[in-house]
Amino acid sequence: MSVRAACEAFGVSETCYRYRAKRCAENSVIAEWLVRLTHNQRNWGFGLCFLYLRNVKGFTWNHKRVYRIYRELELNLRIRPRKRLVREQPEPLAVPQALNECWSMDFMHDQLADGRSIRLFNVIDDFNREGLCIEVDFSLPALRVIRSLDQVIEWRGKPLKIRCDNGPEYVSDALRDWAMRRGIVLQFIQPGKPQQNAYIERYNKTVRYDWLAHYLFETVADVQEYATRWLWSYNHERPNTAIGGVPPKQKLPIAA
Repeated sequence: MSVRAACEAFGVSETCYRYRAKRCAENSVIAEWLVRLTHNQRNWGFGLCFLYLRNVKGFTWNHKRVYRIYRELELNLRIRPRKRLVREQPEPLAVPQALNECWSMDFMHDQLADGRSIRLFNVIDDFNREGLCIEVDFSLPALRVIRSLDQVIEWRGKPLKIRCDNGPEYVSDALRDWAMRRGIVLQFIQPGKPQQNAYIERYNKTVRYDWLAHYLFETVADVQEYATRWLWSYNHERPNTAIGGVPPKQKLPIAA
């Protein structure tokens, strides 16, 4: 049977049957961007890649088109099954309505290539999830915490309150006296309830999976240098789904 007869029998246009999609030059550009992003940010899935291209770089490509190319390149991340834990319904975290209304701070632990333990002191603004500080050293006592907070306050301004856990550095007399002099409220979470400090805990996960767990560092200075460069990228370029898919710095003009 000829093609024409077959098309007539099934009610299909010959033009439709013979159509071959033309490869758009933009598809190559999209593919290059996706490969570059997933190479530099290995834990980014499609969502973050698309938000970065749309909100940071300003491309207007449709998400279905970008996702089709993402799938063709086989860049999909394996989805890890979540453990379903039965727990009490936690009290929802208050959402700050202004800059410097509430900060969160917490420590992280890691190791250098030679096995020595290091600590990271992280501070964020809960309003726009902006990373304010990553201090790295072998030991970070209360006086170092105070010094780091003073440095942030010099350029950022003073917060009304700071949320933290009950670590020995936070419950020390030195930090309590410093907060009283500054007129800052220290808001301690309940022991064993890290979900009450969820903003900084989620930020710690991003730090861990974005770069800290990817490399073996030789010295504390190497970690500090990488952390400082990553912090700028996080604040200016990395889309944050919790604040509408834009980087933390972009939320400021939106909120204003």
